[in-house]
Amino acid sequence: MSASEDFFARLRERIDAVDSVVSVGLDPDPARLPDHLADHDLPRWAFNRRIIDATHEHAACYKPNVAFYEDADGWRALRETLAYAEGKGVPVLLDAKRGDIGNTARQYATLLDSGASGPGADAITVNPYMGRDSLEPFLSRTDKGVFVLCRTSNPGGADFQNLEVGPNKRLFEYVAQRASEWNERGNVGLVVGATEPEELERVRDLVPTLPFLVPGVGAQGGDAEAAVTFGPASGGDAAGVGLVNSSRGIVFAGEGESFDRAAGEAAKRLKRRLNGHR
Repeated sequence: MSASEDFFARLRERIDAVDSVVSVGLDPDPARLPDHLADHDLPRWAFNRRIIDATHEHAACYKPNVAFYEDADGWRALRETLAYAEGKGVPVLLDAKRGDIGNTARQYATLLDSGASGPGADAITVNPYMGRDSLEPFLSRTDKGVFVLCRTSNPGGADFQNLEVGPNKRLFEYVAQRASEWNERGNVGLVVGATEPEELERVRDLVPTLPFLVPGVGAQGGDAEAAVTFGPASGGDAAGVGLVNSSRGIVFAGEGESFDRAAGEAAKRLKRRLNGHR
């Protein structure tokens, strides 16, 4: 994959190459890591490396949540993880949910850049609550993907996202429409959970050309058929591109010495399950 291509073009190539829309969430919760990795210099990196080795044939993307890496050893582990995934030809989407203004936003955006300021990644999740200017440092990176939180998969997402903000319009629907307006550079996607399939379908009707990252299919029990039906963009330059994420359901599918083998089987099963609806 050429680094000069935009993110969604690279992602489409990857999806086609492995016949998969599976995003594997690399969330190495220290409390759940196998005991035999405890003596490793970077246990989270050791864990991720074996997960990547076991799942890369089935992964369209890896999605590390930065909350599991925000300490000195964690950042080292994340950099190693991103470099290793790149070597396997798999794009990496940082689940960071950033969103702020001014210099703070510009600093957050360096997470996408390889170097001292950030680990380097192909795409990132962002929070739109503070408006367009809080996202511009991310949107301006034309070769990077920017997934805007829209309708999240957690139960509390309805507290604000379902508020009516106009006649027959809820906040998450307005976010979807605004995100579509912010897509001048063709690098915007949406995070829309699989736990509310009717709302997932509604967002797809509103923004047919934006790719979706659909969480909630694994441990949260979301609707796999709806995720595959409505996740991929149905028009525009990103047509056919979409991701369905599972984190705990894959990386913690097994325990002990063979944890990676169990993860590989879980990723393979999810790939087959999703492909049955594609």
